[in-house]
Amino acid sequence: MALSGTDLKQALIQRAQLEGFSATAICSPDAAPGTMQKLQTFVDAGLHGQMQWMEQRMHWRGDASALWPEAKSVIMLAENYGPDYDPMQDLALDDRATISVYAQNKDYHDLVKKRLKRLGRWLIDAAGGAEIKVFVDTAPVMEKPLAQAAGLGWQGKHTNVVSRQLGSWFFLGSIFTTLDLPADGAEDDHCGNCRACLDACPTDAFIAPYQLDARKCISYLTIEYDGPVAPDLRAKMGNRIYGCDDCLAACPWNKFAQTAQEIGYHTRDGLRAPKLAELAQLDDASFRQKFSKNPIKRIGRNRFMRNVTYAIGNSGNLDLLPTAHQLAADADPVVRDGAIWAIEQLGKHQ
Repeated sequence: MALSGTDLKQALIQRAQLEGFSATAICSPDAAPGTMQKLQTFVDAGLHGQMQWMEQRMHWRGDASALWPEAKSVIMLAENYGPDYDPMQDLALDDRATISVYAQNKDYHDLVKKRLKRLGRWLIDAAGGAEIKVFVDTAPVMEKPLAQAAGLGWQGKHTNVVSRQLGSWFFLGSIFTTLDLPADGAEDDHCGNCRACLDACPTDAFIAPYQLDARKCISYLTIEYDGPVAPDLRAKMGNRIYGCDDCLAACPWNKFAQTAQEIGYHTRDGLRAPKLAELAQLDDASFRQKFSKNPIKRIGRNRFMRNVTYAIGNSGNLDLLPTAHQLAADADPVVRDGAIWAIEQLGKHQ
């Protein structure tokens, strides 16, 4: 017998938990009406940097109801990837790099999408027929405003979603459906007077609470930005070679955070605080092998190695000087530029 209404919603929540999701909430596609204006203001100010994809299909990105007009409900799901250690403690290691917690094992896009598809198929069967579309971060969907509108959490001053149950360490996925499911209420903002995330940013990338200049964000610089990073920003990147967790880790709501249950999010051998000297030896083939099925693979070896040179330059570790000289002969001009800068920086410690 097909389920509907509240019965279907309760069964959906239970099924989502069985699939491994940490929280489920529902809103209508038009539940975040201010999204378009905020996105337009952000892009018009050039704060998105080289992320031209934000400008593309903006009418969909800014209005989820325009993405698929037939959809009546958006099911927002949270998937916990909480670390079992404090990621800030590795920032002081002068011979090693730090990689954002979410990128230390399998690509979350693959894991979350498979889970969403399984849940979606169950939903179709349980409802006796419906249409669905699943999204994980790659389609023109603004997941964060929808997550707040559905009640999963609220967008904190660092612009990421925070949950009173999960803290800051979780991914978002969504299922759009033609089913008209009972909606949840939006979550209130619980940041109060706290500015821990803003003060934690190494590059002062926050213009104001809730306003990020992506062009100064280390996650943007190490992942999205192509080309040599400005020298004043290089010096603030420390040993962060892929992403940055500082603003997330600083959030006091992480006292409720949980360690990820999904083994695919547990740190893969060699990806927590890897040695800079060893990373510097990777050619294109070994880079692809090392980061197989990992999100780091998509930035390519050269951009990754550029980041490694900046970490070497910031290390103050003279034992890495031969490594920097080796990279100064790299085939890629941006890597060479970074290596020369690193040699100059290390020279200040001789």
